[in-house]
Amino acid sequence: MTRVTTRSSPPRVVWQLEQQGLHPLLARLYAARGIKDKAELDYELKSLLPPTTLTHAEDAAQLLADAIEAEARMLIIGDYDCDGATATAVGMRALKSLGADVDFLLPDRFKLGYGLSPEIVDVAAHQSPDLIITVDNGIASLAGVDRARQLGIATLITDHHLPAGSTPDSLPAADCIVNPNQPGCDFPSKCMAGVGVMFYVMLALRAELRQRGWFAERPEPNFARLLDLVALGTVADVVKLDRNNRILVSQGLQRMRSGQMQAGIAALFKAAGRDPKRATAFDLGFRLGPRLNAAGRLADMRLGVECLLTDDAGRALQIAQELDGLNRQRRDIESGMQEQALILLETLDTDDTSAGVALFDPGWHEGVVGILASRIKDKLHRPVFAFAPGEGGLVKGSGRSIAGLHLRDALDLVAKRAPGLLVRFGGHAMAAGVTLREDDFPRFAELFAQVAGELLAPADLTRTLETDGPLEGAYFSLETARLLENEIWGQGFPAPLFVDEFEVEQQRVLKEKHLKLRLNKGATRIDAIQFNFSRQPGNRARVAYRLAINEYMGVESPQLMVEDLE
Repeated sequence: MTRVTTRSSPPRVVWQLEQQGLHPLLARLYAARGIKDKAELDYELKSLLPPTTLTHAEDAAQLLADAIEAEARMLIIGDYDCDGATATAVGMRALKSLGADVDFLLPDRFKLGYGLSPEIVDVAAHQSPDLIITVDNGIASLAGVDRARQLGIATLITDHHLPAGSTPDSLPAADCIVNPNQPGCDFPSKCMAGVGVMFYVMLALRAELRQRGWFAERPEPNFARLLDLVALGTVADVVKLDRNNRILVSQGLQRMRSGQMQAGIAALFKAAGRDPKRATAFDLGFRLGPRLNAAGRLADMRLGVECLLTDDAGRALQIAQELDGLNRQRRDIESGMQEQALILLETLDTDDTSAGVALFDPGWHEGVVGILASRIKDKLHRPVFAFAPGEGGLVKGSGRSIAGLHLRDALDLVAKRAPGLLVRFGGHAMAAGVTLREDDFPRFAELFAQVAGELLAPADLTRTLETDGPLEGAYFSLETARLLENEIWGQGFPAPLFVDEFEVEQQRVLKEKHLKLRLNKGATRIDAIQFNFSRQPGNRARVAYRLAINEYMGVESPQLMVEDLE
């Protein structure tokens, strides 16, 4: 059973937003998301928090400017997800446009693991870099930074993940660290993705070089052209869309809609069958992001980064089509793993009283366990870890959580109660990774369930769907669907979700798993669809839905995307 609630929209705030010229429906939706003044929806670049307010961004700029002037060799070490790939591309494009000698290196997730490990530093040393720059990783890489120092390589850490501790002693001994979540940083936007942090460092670097007169005899690059990359990485990493992030995403989407984007971004839109002139945050998170991520999950993320770096439209499309094929392969693997997971769940002593679930199968693919954990989490409404075999008797797990449980903190508690059980771990509140010895998996599963049970309140274990209440019949239109589609929605600033009671006029099952409906509310009749449905309704149903646009044979019509049906 799903508990459906309605967000509160203070009438006075709604009225004030309407008086400031906002569409009445948008006024209600934004008031429910804490917006009190239309000025908060000003997404112009001038409204961005200044790079000077990000701790150590100016120090990083001086370090990089000195390296450029000295013609030092730089090496970017990225991560193998969409955020890491876009951050790598932002760094490569920006630094090359400033005249830097720079290359990049991405760890093989199956051999070298995550982050700036000593092993990846040894691989990097073959390229003889003077300076290693991490993007979207490095804040927990104490041993890796120490190894770089032993080899005489300077390090600049740019990251957004949580550090191992809350004191400066818990940070790596890098030459400079830029991370809004490091101790002592009071930058207001703690939710920036790794690509956002790198973009800020590049802005600070350009300002530093401008002050040094670097552009007296050479053109100054326009870094606004990198905002399509920043928007993609920000949405795909599912970070909270606070105002600063919404500005970055809005600016990136505007450039895509106007045709100003990297050849690789345009190619990804084409491979996904989407029109960039109507680009939305949903496209970035659910169409482009998964195709780029597929390279890191099943193959080599260098392919994804090459797609973002090439200016050859033909080459970009060739890579995008290859990424599309990998994404289809990923979906097939995931589907098989999900079936196995559901069968495995039936054999375990896992019922509604189990607060945390850990699953392992020796045949699962390491690159897909994160998506599997997410799917099972959605189905059970429980925090879930899914594990696949690694090398040397280890198993590698990826976890997804529900509201009420900070996943990394839960792992920290497990580590304290069973010293030595976790080989390594890290992550965020809602997503985390952990490596164990295979023999220790049963002990971890038991401890994780125990810790989750202690940290989660009983109310947390009931699925709650927060909605925006009913939608007036006059708004079931293409015009309203386009109005909502053009706004910036995402994590922490959710897309509108409405709930109504309907008469069910028609229903049929498509491909044995999707439910197609014809609904009636008063004088309004509208089509609806629920993907991967679990039950069919009677003559009446309470439906939680999103208003969307269905395109068929070149004809567009409004359609409801059903999230929940009772």
